[in-house]
Amino acid sequence: MGDIAFVGNKLYAVLAGAGCSHGVADIPNGVLQVNRDGGTTQLADLSAFQQANPVANSEEDDFEPDGTWYSMVALGSTLYALEPNHGELDKITRDGQISRVIDISASQGHVVPTAMVFHGGSFYVGTLMPFPASTTAKVYRITRKGAISVVAEGLTTVVGLAFQGSQLYVLETSAPVTSPGPPVLPGTGQVVRVQKSGALEPVVTGLTFPTAMTFGHDGKLYISNFGFGFPAGSGEVVRADLGKGSGRH
Repeated sequence: MGDIAFVGNKLYAVLAGAGCSHGVADIPNGVLQVNRDGGTTQLADLSAFQQANPVANSEEDDFEPDGTWYSMVALGSTLYALEPNHGELDKITRDGQISRVIDISASQGHVVPTAMVFHGGSFYVGTLMPFPASTTAKVYRITRKGAISVVAEGLTTVVGLAFQGSQLYVLETSAPVTSPGPPVLPGTGQVVRVQKSGALEPVVTGLTFPTAMTFGHDGKLYISNFGFGFPAGSGEVVRADLGKGSGRH
């Protein structure tokens, strides 16, 4: 599963690792409704949609015909799913109809849009960017009509976004790689606060390959850590109280 979202009391999930390109020929990537008995019913076939509606600037060296879906949000009874490999944001209605909100690759190239939240009437999308990690990642604001603009830049490997009030926080899974070596660096993940000036203020440091974050009802920030590259059972969720200042988790 790439992500989950609720529409009322119904749970939906977006598949990220299905389809022929992932070795699962009989199950396409798509949006599934999770039934009360734990089974699932396919709502929309995203593999078929992507193959019938190619984007302008897909990645030729690492192209996934079925996509690698990462984020999904629900607005009313409508779902919106974000796909990094092709670079697109798509709309899925309650009857399974799929349409494209924006082909991000058409104007931005292969920026690997990964993290997404909806805030203040717009989508906010962060980019992972191709490896090795560099400071070329950005956060974009995308309207429901598909207009796109830059909100923050100079970021690295963005995998999570969260708002607390009007304040935007960005999760980076690695610091930049400045010399030959691994594509990402363990122990260098962090959360940064995007200031009004555009400056980036680290508020949580010392994370190892974090993958997502969210604010809880208690006002504290919860971050998934050791999210990839480690044996099963290594992952953890860490809690950060940003009201007490910045620092390590």
